[in-house]
Amino acid sequence: MKILLIVLVILAAALVAAAYALYRLVFMVCREKTLNARRVPKGEQYAAVRTRMLQLIDSAAAIPYEPVETKSFDGLTLRAKYYETAPGAPIQIMFHGYRSAGVRDFCGGLPQAIRDGYNILLVDQRAHGKSDGKCLTFGVLERRDCLSWIEYANARFGTKTPITLVGVSMGAATVLMASALELPANVTGIIADCGYSSPEAIIRKVSRDRKCPDRLLFPLVSLGAKLFGHFDPRSASAEEALRHCKIPVLFLHGEDDRFVPCEMSRINCAACASEKTLVTFPGAGHALSFLINEAKYTSATHDFLEKTNPIR
Repeated sequence: MKILLIVLVILAAALVAAAYALYRLVFMVCREKTLNARRVPKGEQYAAVRTRMLQLIDSAAAIPYEPVETKSFDGLTLRAKYYETAPGAPIQIMFHGYRSAGVRDFCGGLPQAIRDGYNILLVDQRAHGKSDGKCLTFGVLERRDCLSWIEYANARFGTKTPITLVGVSMGAATVLMASALELPANVTGIIADCGYSSPEAIIRKVSRDRKCPDRLLFPLVSLGAKLFGHFDPRSASAEEALRHCKIPVLFLHGEDDRFVPCEMSRINCAACASEKTLVTFPGAGHALSFLINEAKYTSATHDFLEKTNPIR
């Protein structure tokens, strides 16, 4: 009996150790890397657009901004860059992706939105850039941070100022998950570029890509999230949230996305209960649709914003 107890304790300790290792691997963020907007991912798809991407990043990084901050529901200080085009102009609140930076993920979208006359809040997601936090949560907690930034905007600019929520990759999943929350009436639309259908779905997909059995790995990843990150990856889903969405959504996705499959945006779009549009980009990799076909991308966003959040 004593030997059995010792074996069980050893197995439990090994299980917790494995869960902690996976928690660090999947959810922890190297803040210094997220402060470097010029860190372009490796791979042939990015190599083909690297020069143009760096030019856009440098141009976006040079745009003057006001540093701003707000508090999250759980007491973190969240920070963002505020770009004012004109007092009282409609606002876009932009959320970057997994272990990324706003200036990189919106290197094309940010200057375009400013040229079009929008004021911008470019958010540092929790645990990224200059925002507080020790780990990311694939949108589970970030969706509530989205509410914090909406509340900040409404307190500063008034509740009659129209707001569009914009996200790329994990940021897209964040704003899509937020769609099921009680959003103020002045949130008029969502633009989601290459968002996944749920944290579980993308974690399982990446596990399979790396030749790891997701049936074994995901329960350990989930355990690590619960024990050390204090959140449940299964507690939020973009697909499920969209079944309750009440505002228009524009889905954008590259058809050659090898990280978040384009099929996930099709799943999200099919689930969406509100007015919706899906635009896909042949040959575009993950978060590269703007760079692959800028004209088509800007046309799609212009058409959507003209209907939901026009410049008066």
